Amino acid sequence: MKLAGRSKDEEEVRKLTVELRLLEQTAKTLQQRISMLNAALTDLTYANLTLEGVEKEKENAEILVPIGGSSYVKMKLANPDKVIVGLGAAVSVEKTLPEAKTMLKERQGELEKTMLSAQQQFVQIADRVNADRNRLENILGAAREGKAPSNV
Repeated sequence: MKLAGRSKDEEEVRKLTVELRLLEQTAKTLQQRISMLNAALTDLTYANLTLEGVEKEKENAEILVPIGGSSYVKMKLANPDKVIVGLGAAVSVEKTLPEAKTMLKERQGELEKTMLSAQQQFVQIADRVNADRNRLENILGAAREGKAPSNV
């Protein structure tokens, strides 16, 4: 009788171990996705702020254009009313400044929804990992003491 219980516990330990590995990998993937979404949101936030600044400038105004690495180039603003907006897959389109701002705000809203969903999924996975770890610790602790685990 005791052997059947031990076999059942060993099987459950194996299942929990496999499930924990899968859940931890899923959590890692979600963290990477959240990180990428956060970077994209930051990029869109900067783009929106830049467009708001451009909106206040007049044609031929001297501006500093970031080129990366905390470096800038002085340039003259040729046409503050037109913006080239990337659509994806190396496709861009010219839009008016208000249209570009609207497009970027919509993208930002969509990314925020996606980010919220990914964060909620991560919390669910983390809760499941914790529950499985607790169950595994309970089984292993009971096995060390030589008795059947209580259901948690």
